[in-house]
Amino acid sequence: MILFAGLGIALWPSWWAAPFWLAYGVLYGSAMDSRWHECSHGTAFKTRRHNDWLYQIASFCMVRNPVSWRWSHARHHTDTIIVGRDPEIVAMRPPALFRIALNFLGLFDAWNGWRRMLFNASGRIHPEEAAYIPNGEQPKVIRVARIWVAIYAATIGLALALGSILPLMVIGLPRLYGAWHHVLTGIMQHAGLAENVTDHRLNSRTVLINPVSRFIYWNMNYHVEHHMFPMVPYHRLPELHAAIKHDLPPANTSIWDAYAEILPVLWRQLAYEDVFLKRDLPASARPYREDFHSAALGTAAE
Repeated sequence: MILFAGLGIALWPSWWAAPFWLAYGVLYGSAMDSRWHECSHGTAFKTRRHNDWLYQIASFCMVRNPVSWRWSHARHHTDTIIVGRDPEIVAMRPPALFRIALNFLGLFDAWNGWRRMLFNASGRIHPEEAAYIPNGEQPKVIRVARIWVAIYAATIGLALALGSILPLMVIGLPRLYGAWHHVLTGIMQHAGLAENVTDHRLNSRTVLINPVSRFIYWNMNYHVEHHMFPMVPYHRLPELHAAIKHDLPPANTSIWDAYAEILPVLWRQLAYEDVFLKRDLPASARPYREDFHSAALGTAAE
């Protein structure tokens, strides 16, 4: 990131700078999503100090308060795609496709993050956050938000003093122009699958993707495995997949293959059809707990 930003600054305002800003943006606005995620689990590094250090940086880049989102993500793992409980559902029913499209440029999530940052910096906790953040942690939310406001104020002040958006190309704007990859991969995690079930083979999706995307995404394409065993470090997920794939639905073979099954279901859900994809297990797998999967929840898409 330092290298790409440095080259972008050195070549500014020439168009030769564009590839370096695009690379920097993806590392800032997309790769930091997976770094934030893995470090929130405390599994990226051996020591808590290193995990917390990167977690704070990644949270700032993604405009996610590190206190609020640690508790939010814990709820996501406890109640994965449980409607009314999981605060991180990307594609609700019916799916808000326009909002998802805006997020490819970070417009919805980043705006909400900055708005919540200002709200918290004013000394308030949103009622939604109060539902899952313990009272003792809430002052930390406010303190972090105020530090972030000071950083953004200094960045904007420098941009005004220089008469250039260059400082904002380093801090702030990459959350917009670099967001597309984390949205592209994030949608694949759960979209179109069963809601209100506790079997992660039903509500999560594993997709085999290219090495570059795997680096950016830190192997979170092995998402069924991650939800079943969230304390397995990202770099061991391919091994975990190989060890337990006999018990899992077949993985999608590519990003395109995943979207080929996701988009038709989202389109039908957009028309208020009560459909979802029910995953098929190999003969070697343990069966579903059908009592966890009521037919009243919807009709499986063919």
